[in-house]
Amino acid sequence: MKDMPDAAAVMPPEPRGYHGVNWAGLRTLYLREIRRFWKVGMQTLAAPVVTALLYMMVFVVAAQGARAPVHGVEFATFVAPGLIMMQILNNAFANASSSLLQAKMNGLTGDFLTPPLTPLEHVAGFALGAATRGIVVGAVTWLAVLPFADLPVTHLWAILYFGVGASLILGLLGVMAGLWSEKFDHMSAVTNFIIMPMTFLSGTFYLVERLPEPFRSASHYNPFFYLIDGFRYGFIGHAEGSLIAGVGMTAGLVIAFSCICLWMFETGYKLKT
Repeated sequence: MKDMPDAAAVMPPEPRGYHGVNWAGLRTLYLREIRRFWKVGMQTLAAPVVTALLYMMVFVVAAQGARAPVHGVEFATFVAPGLIMMQILNNAFANASSSLLQAKMNGLTGDFLTPPLTPLEHVAGFALGAATRGIVVGAVTWLAVLPFADLPVTHLWAILYFGVGASLILGLLGVMAGLWSEKFDHMSAVTNFIIMPMTFLSGTFYLVERLPEPFRSASHYNPFFYLIDGFRYGFIGHAEGSLIAGVGMTAGLVIAFSCICLWMFETGYKLKT
């Protein structure tokens, strides 16, 4: 009778061990998110640009000559940074939220839960993918509005800091919304009742200081106000609110939202239950 095989010989191979960051897995998840929106470029890149140009037509071209300069610059120059930031915010949020919600609804969460990725790597992959889409759409929108508005770069650091910060904040918020939502109605509620009102009530098309009370004071508690105001400062060199408060708030929200997303992945919130 043949000898029985050694028990160790028939044991399945041990999973590959990763010491530190799983850079290969993180890069793969990040590229997955990039390719996901790049494959439907007409929807994810071209459509936001067309929307921004329509806003420029309505608020600038149609009212040409009827709008007085704002802070010493033409009204088109004042509005354009707000439109660019609006596209950054909306698209960063949409990328992460739709990716996670579609994976949950289609039963594909195992695609990113099965690989040896830590919760921190999950958060980084989804957030950076969303931020990339927001920045790319913002850059394309910037080029698209140049024929309608002169956009001098006054403070490059502010443009980069608030542009990247805003894309990360909304990308992380999109991760939270995607994990929380169970159907597209939930996602639409977040977009229509939170993201859109906060965007339009943050001084995108007007000076907040011209609002009557209590709306003027309330606007200074809107995080989107500081993101748009700081981003616009990078172009026109004038800010309505406190730049120090805007810089601190941006960094604080990135850290706070990162911690919340990390907790959600660590506990498997609505992913493993």
